[in-house]
Amino acid sequence: MAFGRDRRETAEEDRGFAASVWETVKTVFWALLIAGVFRSLFFQPFWIPSGSMKDTLLIGDFLFVNKMAYGYSYASCPSIPLGVIGLDVGADDICGWMDGDNTRIWGEMPERGDVVVFRHPVTGQDFIKRLIGLPGDQVQMKDGLLHLNGEPVQVEPAGEFVEAYEPQGPQGQYPSCRDGAQPEGGDCVSERYRETLPGGVSHSILNIADLPQDDTGVFTVPEGHFFFMGDNRDNSTDSRFPQSARGVGFVPFENLVGRADRVMFSSAGRSMLAFWTWRPDRFFVGID
Repeated sequence: MAFGRDRRETAEEDRGFAASVWETVKTVFWALLIAGVFRSLFFQPFWIPSGSMKDTLLIGDFLFVNKMAYGYSYASCPSIPLGVIGLDVGADDICGWMDGDNTRIWGEMPERGDVVVFRHPVTGQDFIKRLIGLPGDQVQMKDGLLHLNGEPVQVEPAGEFVEAYEPQGPQGQYPSCRDGAQPEGGDCVSERYRETLPGGVSHSILNIADLPQDDTGVFTVPEGHFFFMGDNRDNSTDSRFPQSARGVGFVPFENLVGRADRVMFSSAGRSMLAFWTWRPDRFFVGID
């Protein structure tokens, strides 16, 4: 009798363990499903990996991209980069069947001056830049000054932007400086200006040196496309460069992911766990 009770107790324990595992699997499944729906429809987390939007956005800033702002397209589907196991699932792998007609569901036109995350037209990589040119606009750079539809935008000096010349972020990139490379930990200086776009959006831009992209031909933005530039004008690969694996060119409406409105968290180190590199003054800061 004791032996029979032991077998029954063991069977009950096995069933209890199996039920517990199954409940855990279901919990994880629903958690991932809810997170996937949340990320696909509402907000997408985004880390700033480069200095192309300084000093509006710094390397190590963390923000949520508002995916409701412009409606939905194939680009609204999440990307799942898992380089550790050699897996990189992009939005086109999941929702590629929606790609190609340059339309959006519940589409809302972005406004000039919005800071936007979009899919690179060639590589599919997520980029973040400022929207400068709307469909039909003519965009040109002359001596480093932005011209829209034949008129220069308003620009005023705004002092200097100073940062430490040291590796930044997980990629360990050194910043670009007006006076070239500096001693480790020295001051890296850029000229800062306040630029005001037609419509009233005012934001900082940086200047480092006289470079070829400071003087361009006239870009006429096609219908259904947009022209983007980084606020760090001399350190940004953007729509001033022909569309290629690096150059952005004109960005189709369907490639927009969403609008960046607020920095939620910021860390100057290689890892967010390095709390001594956190930037509390940038937590919950609105984006101009």
